[in-house]
Amino acid sequence: MIVYDGIKSEFLNSVMNGTIAEEVRQRIFEKMGRTTPKSEFDSWKNSLSRMYMVLADTSIPDHAGIAIEYNVPQTSKRVDFIVSGYDADNQSNAVIIELKQWDELKKVDGKDALVETYTGGGLREVVHPCYQVWSYATLIRDYNKTVQDQNIVLSPCAYLHNYALKENDPILDEQYKEYIEEAPVFCERDALKLREFIHRFIQKGDDKKILYEIDHGKIRPSKSLQNAISNMLKGNREFIMIDDQKVVYENILQLACKSQKDGKKRTIIVEGGPGTGKSVIAVQLLVGLTKKNQFVQYVSKNQAPRNVYKAKLKGTVKLSSVDNMFRGSASYVHVGKDQINTLIVDEAHRLEERSQYTKKTGNENQIKEIINASKCSVFFIDESQRVTMSDIGSVDEIKKWAKVESSEITQLKLLSQFRCNGSDGYLAWVDNTLEIQPTANYNLEDIDYDIRVLDSPLEVRELIIEKNKINHRSRMLAGYCWDWIRDGKNNSKVHDIKIGDFEMSWNLGNSIFALDETSIDEIGCIHTSQGLEFDYVGLIIGDDMRYEDHHIVTDASKRAKTDQSMKGIKKLDKQDHCKAEEKADEIIKNTYRTLMTRGMKGCYIYCTDQNLRNYLKQKIQRQ
Repeated sequence: MIVYDGIKSEFLNSVMNGTIAEEVRQRIFEKMGRTTPKSEFDSWKNSLSRMYMVLADTSIPDHAGIAIEYNVPQTSKRVDFIVSGYDADNQSNAVIIELKQWDELKKVDGKDALVETYTGGGLREVVHPCYQVWSYATLIRDYNKTVQDQNIVLSPCAYLHNYALKENDPILDEQYKEYIEEAPVFCERDALKLREFIHRFIQKGDDKKILYEIDHGKIRPSKSLQNAISNMLKGNREFIMIDDQKVVYENILQLACKSQKDGKKRTIIVEGGPGTGKSVIAVQLLVGLTKKNQFVQYVSKNQAPRNVYKAKLKGTVKLSSVDNMFRGSASYVHVGKDQINTLIVDEAHRLEERSQYTKKTGNENQIKEIINASKCSVFFIDESQRVTMSDIGSVDEIKKWAKVESSEITQLKLLSQFRCNGSDGYLAWVDNTLEIQPTANYNLEDIDYDIRVLDSPLEVRELIIEKNKINHRSRMLAGYCWDWIRDGKNNSKVHDIKIGDFEMSWNLGNSIFALDETSIDEIGCIHTSQGLEFDYVGLIIGDDMRYEDHHIVTDASKRAKTDQSMKGIKKLDKQDHCKAEEKADEIIKNTYRTLMTRGMKGCYIYCTDQNLRNYLKQKIQRQ
């Protein structure tokens, strides 16, 4: 989505008239429903007036396209400025410009592509502006089918118009050479050089045609983690990390290597919501630290993602090596202190105090055991994805055991969004709609995500079957409200879930739900889908969630008897009824929140409760 678009002459007139910042602010409000902070408004006034000086020359045609604030596909990030047009050979071009207000920065040794500068009210480590704009351009190339099909050339650069270069300036340090070559940097006295750079690609105007093609281009689904893991472990760069993802990765890499050298124990906590790249970074770290000769393992309680990774690696790495790389969270009961260089814990919110497999073998607490067993422990966590009574993973719990183990604590956050078409707004809408927490996103206006509520589970299945024909990346999911028939756990003809004329089987015990072609004929639950992603999901919300008296109501008694998620709730209810109700409500809502965010491009929903269907239909209406 482009916030502001026009041609060069219109842009110059708006700057001359002093209205450009107001025009951008108004369009952001119209398209995104978001008000603009004064600091952002002032930055537009400053930066866009400097772009006026760059563009106010006949060498750049008046009918060249101009875009301000273009949303990078599959993320919540925005490109500051784009100039579009044709070169002397009529090649379609778009120059992508990252605008910065910075006037100084420091290089950061030992962390690829990071610098330190004053931003967001304090000194912070952020990505080098050339890396930032290069990564944005790379994502657009990767995800925009029109850019690929029409061979639109994207040329990124950074313009730090307040930055006065000095001798041996850190912004041009040798360690950033790779990214500066990909995306040159222009500073305070480089307006003419930037003009020449733009003119190299834009010699004929396009009347915004190229911008239109980019903005309306079909978005390809991002490379899924499960399809890329084999190449990642061979050392190939399968995913481009942007902004805070790169910062988090480099910080963890450095801290883990420090622990290997100085022997000091370190615990790193990384918070991030659905689709912020937790699993991608976790596996990138597995690759990066393995290449540095560390003994490193990927840890998760949930077996489903581990099975996917192992299946993808079959035939590329020895089976014993794969088993060593990917371990369950109950694997560290009897591992001695500091025996492993780094343990990378994905879905840390799912960790338990005591695993059912280790209760009789000395298990005390999985978090403590993981920290004890490793020099460096990394926990990727989203507390809103705890979905069983036994899930104890929380920031406070990790910090408690880190202190017990005398481990230095570092906390990091992930914000960059890849799931749900990069829409933070959709995730906020889910939280607001399910009454998990109030947000400003009470409707889906201007949110680019395909969500529908249907009146029959048969309609949902038909849609998912059609979407799955594209690339085998769509699945049916359901809340755990139907018993798993033990005798039919490996037979898809035994239908566990029955709703009127609709019948399907829970996914089979002898299959890998995310990969097997027959999985389209089965339904996954929270335990076989959490930690994984699909293009589209069809979700059946069962009787454990209803809509009554203008509120979402949850009912643990409607969960299946075979569901272990609520094990212990009856005992807790006898001890403390209010606490039991609160805990059950949290688990059920978190379950559906997680299931509603498994789809990168869309989610189709059927609710067994008619009132809930009507409520959700009303909530998804776009004005």
